[in-house]
Amino acid sequence: MTPVPSKPLLETLKGVRQESPPIWLMRQAGRYLPEYRALRAEKGGFLVLALDSEAAAEITLQPIRRFGMDGAILFSDILMVPMALGQKLWFEAGEGPRLAPVIANRAALDALVPDPRVLEPIYATVRRVKASLPHDVTLLGFAGSPWTVATYMIAGQGSREQAEARRLAYADPALMQALVDRIVDCTVDYLFGQAEAGVEAVQLFDSWSGSLSPAQFEQWVVAPTARIVAAFKARAPQVPVIGFPKGAGGKLAAYARETGVDAVGLDESVDPAWADAVLPEGLPVQGNLDPLALIAGGATLDAAIDRILGAFPNRPHVFNLGHGIQQDTPIEHVEALLARVRGR
Repeated sequence: MTPVPSKPLLETLKGVRQESPPIWLMRQAGRYLPEYRALRAEKGGFLVLALDSEAAAEITLQPIRRFGMDGAILFSDILMVPMALGQKLWFEAGEGPRLAPVIANRAALDALVPDPRVLEPIYATVRRVKASLPHDVTLLGFAGSPWTVATYMIAGQGSREQAEARRLAYADPALMQALVDRIVDCTVDYLFGQAEAGVEAVQLFDSWSGSLSPAQFEQWVVAPTARIVAAFKARAPQVPVIGFPKGAGGKLAAYARETGVDAVGLDESVDPAWADAVLPEGLPVQGNLDPLALIAGGATLDAAIDRILGAFPNRPHVFNLGHGIQQDTPIEHVEALLARVRGR
């Protein structure tokens, strides 16, 4: 009988420390790869690619073929959930995503007509990738966390300080709660749909969690995330959940304890030795190389890698960036990163 190949990333997320940490990179499927740029030039814009399951599967697989990553992250976007909830989504060239109508009052929220069918191409992408993925590579799905998704739905686009969403949360907490409730329910269904299609682990991206006060962090980050994790695990108990609350800082330990996530992603501002000291014993961590150190390369990159590797002597660790890879990242620096992490 042929033994089933091990999946180092999946095993790590389930709490088994590996001698050499598995590695994948946030946004590893994307603009820094010439093969991605060629496909985008052929097919069109980002949203066209994300909703074309054949193209999205190819993009998901590109960094696996080139680098041999331990994880393949689904090529998609966190704003698929607002689209499924009834907002129109499009991307302005050079400016990023736009959503309409903006959610400024209860009437705007109630006017949304959800259409979960828009998520079907994403599930088709997962099935395509799963059929082509090497047996030792873990397939990762993802969604945005409710606070971060809500900031886009309220402002209609990304914003540095998330001022519109923060104002609404203070001025009309009932409306914010109603919006978050819808996002939570849709996100649970979306993640479960990905799991049914074949993803083996999922990540919740809370890219803007660092903009909140401690009380708001508990209300709009911790509580909704805990609801998602509990509901998702009731339906897919075998699928680990990675929580990535970017900018959480000193609130990271509470997030880890209270949300029920299986692993915590660390952004580049977190001291990994501090994280090892304050996080629950045995909880897997992921991260947290500064994407700009990867661009710098050389001795700077080597030293940063070594600091991270030395910070988790006994804890399950997935090597990753502290945020998404930048589009001007040299390919040879990614190759050097992989070689050093794997000790070759």
